[in-house]
Amino acid sequence: MKIISYNLRKHSASGELVALCERYGVDVLCLQELDTQDMPPAIGELKLADSTTRNRLGLAVYYRHDRFEALETRTFSLKKSLHDRILTPAHERLIGTRLYDREGQRELIVASFHAAPLTALNSLRRHQIHSALGELWQLGPGLPTIMVGDYNYPVFKENLTNKVREAGYDLTLSDKRTYTRYKFFRGHFDLATSVGLDIESVETLPRGTSDHMPILVTAAYGSDAAALRTSASGAVTPDFII
Repeated sequence: MKIISYNLRKHSASGELVALCERYGVDVLCLQELDTQDMPPAIGELKLADSTTRNRLGLAVYYRHDRFEALETRTFSLKKSLHDRILTPAHERLIGTRLYDREGQRELIVASFHAAPLTALNSLRRHQIHSALGELWQLGPGLPTIMVGDYNYPVFKENLTNKVREAGYDLTLSDKRTYTRYKFFRGHFDLATSVGLDIESVETLPRGTSDHMPILVTAAYGSDAAALRTSASGAVTPDFII
């Protein structure tokens, strides 16, 4: 399974998407900072599952319609940063789609995530990641899940990785940096968080017109049971400690 995540930088890189998907044989496309009022119903062989609606620059998920069936899509509001409240409110920072994979004969969750900007604290972004994982769990309890996107987490990733692993999830960085626009804020901004999937590789693709480089995630189904937490009541829930 091949998944691309791309921050379009205020929709400026939207013209690259058809060629990008064709070149890499993409199964799922997760986008950030796209103009939700100017999105086509299909990009090449990929069909739009849905996009956020409460802010013009938002998120979307596309999927290969000959392999997957979209069962349900939800958008979610997460805790807002000061930047969101004062300047340009971002009401929805997560969109998740529950897919049925005809090839794998099973369901999974794929999500596009966009964390608070660099003006916010890492603690707020960790809170958003925690909330996002919880929301996705409610969308498909116990299902293989992958959340990709712009995490805006330039430093102290070891701490974030440890927190995510304690919860039973994997946090995977790409092979090269994904953001190099500013001298002091370069690094792996675009990441993948997953459970129930084996992440075979995360590759940083060549730069386009965006200030972010797209990432290509190659994943396969893994063992769900080893990564899940079960509460005393018997309900399976994520256990992510901030």
